[in-house]
Amino acid sequence: MSLLPPAALFCLVLFFIGGCGTRVMNENPPLTVPGSFSTTGRDPLPEKWWLAFQDEKLNELMDKSLAGNFSLQMARDRLEQARAVAGKSGADLLPALTSEAGLVHNSTKLSGRATQTTTTYLLGLGASYEIDLWGRVRSVDQAARLDLLAASEDLQAAAVTLSAEVATTWFRLVEQQRQIELLHDQTATNEKYLDLVTHQFGSGQVPVTDVLQQRQILETSKANMISAETAGQLLLHQLAILTGSAPQAFQPPVPGTLTSPPPLPDTGLPAELVQRRPDIRRAYFRVRAADKRVSAAIADRFPRISLSAQAETSGNAPSDLFNNWLNTLAGNLTAPLFDGGRRKFEMERTKSAAKETLHNYGQTIIIAFKEVEDALHAESQQRKLLENLESRIVLSSQSTEQIKVRYIHGAMDFLRFLTALISHQELQRSFIRAQRELIEYRINLCRALAGGWQLERAPATARESHNAS
Repeated sequence: MSLLPPAALFCLVLFFIGGCGTRVMNENPPLTVPGSFSTTGRDPLPEKWWLAFQDEKLNELMDKSLAGNFSLQMARDRLEQARAVAGKSGADLLPALTSEAGLVHNSTKLSGRATQTTTTYLLGLGASYEIDLWGRVRSVDQAARLDLLAASEDLQAAAVTLSAEVATTWFRLVEQQRQIELLHDQTATNEKYLDLVTHQFGSGQVPVTDVLQQRQILETSKANMISAETAGQLLLHQLAILTGSAPQAFQPPVPGTLTSPPPLPDTGLPAELVQRRPDIRRAYFRVRAADKRVSAAIADRFPRISLSAQAETSGNAPSDLFNNWLNTLAGNLTAPLFDGGRRKFEMERTKSAAKETLHNYGQTIIIAFKEVEDALHAESQQRKLLENLESRIVLSSQSTEQIKVRYIHGAMDFLRFLTALISHQELQRSFIRAQRELIEYRINLCRALAGGWQLERAPATARESHNAS
């Protein structure tokens, strides 16, 4: 029986190991992406979505936050760390070069008191390189670069979250300012009615309980004002933190207005949202990185082949260094024989971790769809609620005025008037709160759609580009 020549045998081995692929999982989202959202608008979402509110104070706060927020700066720092790790892992794909220099000083004692001294100068260059036969080093490098892309999306997600927090906090502050103005008016109204009831009590027309009840309503208005002022001050402190300022040094902005949100933007398609939202893109890149780590763990169970070269020279004087050279070229094959199952268990761990990232990817997608649908439904219902409140306020105002007239003429007791007054004032406060909630639902929609803007992303190669459809 004839044996294969070494070259043919080597080619056969390469053919065999070429079939040992290390790709282990499907990276597509584990769910069916719906074709559209429940509703949509016509106008595209602006590049900076908050500009649609036409609030200059909000624009100023947003600029300060994006420039000075410490949490956003921390996300940038994490991106730079990931960039350094990716650069470090890429270095393993290249040969490693080293150099050494030395000086050996020998003293030999001869017979008598004579001593012979010799000095030897040494100079050497070395190179080593691992032949990445199984793709282990390449997989580790690709995983690090995909981690870099995920860190870039972390920065995008942090910016989207920050912009939504700034807008939400600002309009909550505006709401409290409007509530304080309304409570000032309501307090003045309650003081006027207290004077009226006190005068009637002095003339014997009403009992003292009417005076006490109206005084209680007045004190309630004052308490509500204190609560609104406290909430407003805390929101100012929160804005200071979001802009990267100390609360003591933060300059309070001029009060804004609770304007109605602009027309509903074009929500796009769910498949487009998967491509655009940074948290989804981050989850996708983590799936890809986990897959590469599985490949590296599988390849780590195979033998490693490395080459090393060494060139050394020596001489008794620096001028003699380059006269004599000793060159060495070596190949090294290292194969794991027994490690107690360490590599096997590491491979199983990375496979489970990869499955976890895939399931997290799917969970992130469906949560994104939910957030869009929640915001769309909530805004639609909130508009109906505002219309209802407007009608109720008009009716309540008319009813309260009629009851007041009848009370003054003695045709109705004070409790009926008091109940109508309390209800009317609560409706007024509820309307301001509902206006802010409508704006907040729009902010939630812009956040769910990932805005329309992006910070600078880490560059992606064609192989690393996001294609999750």
